[in-house]
Amino acid sequence: MVRNYADTPVPREVLERIVKVVHRAPSAGFSQGHRIVVVTDPVKRAELAAVAEPWYLERGFHPWISQAPVQLVIGIREASYHERYTEADKVEGGEEIPWPVPFWWFDSGALFALLQLAVANEGLASGFYSPAIPEELTTLSTIAGLPDDVALAGVLTVGYPADDPAVPTAKLAARRKPIDELVSWL
Repeated sequence: MVRNYADTPVPREVLERIVKVVHRAPSAGFSQGHRIVVVTDPVKRAELAAVAEPWYLERGFHPWISQAPVQLVIGIREASYHERYTEADKVEGGEEIPWPVPFWWFDSGALFALLQLAVANEGLASGFYSPAIPEELTTLSTIAGLPDDVALAGVLTVGYPADDPAVPTAKLAARRKPIDELVSWL
C-alpha cells in the first residue's frame, strides 16, 4: 500500500497493459462478471476522493486518494455468475448450484491482486480504498458510472510512488508475522 504519489501522469499504454489482466482473472465458469473503470480525468478523480478521503484526513493522513493520478474502480456483476450457472453445462439437477461462497466477491479479490501485481510490474505503486458506509459506495459507483447491476468492490489508486518519510517501514516490518505462522508444508 502506497499513500504518496509523485505528480507524474501514467501513460495510457501502461494503463492498458495493467487492465488487460482482467482477461486472466479468475471468473467462476468463465462468467466474466468483472468490470473496471479507469479514471484519469482530474475532475472525476477529485469527485471520488471527496467521498472517501475525508475519513483519512480526519485521522491525520495526508491526501493520498486525491493525489493519485489514476483510480481503477473495480466492480463485479453478480448476475453474470447466475446467468452462466443456469446454462445447460452448469445446471445440476435442473437448478443452479448452491453458492457456498459468493464467487463473484472471491473473483473480485483475485482481480484486485492481479491488478496490484500488474501495477508493480510496471514500476508503479498502488493503494486501495473501499468505504464501509453503503451510501458512500453508492456515491462512488454513481461517479464512476457503474450500472445499477454492478457492485463496487473498491478502488485501486495507481501512480509513481513518491518518497514518504511518514511511513514507519521498520515498525511495519516488525509487525510482520513469521513465515512459519502463515505457510504450512506437508
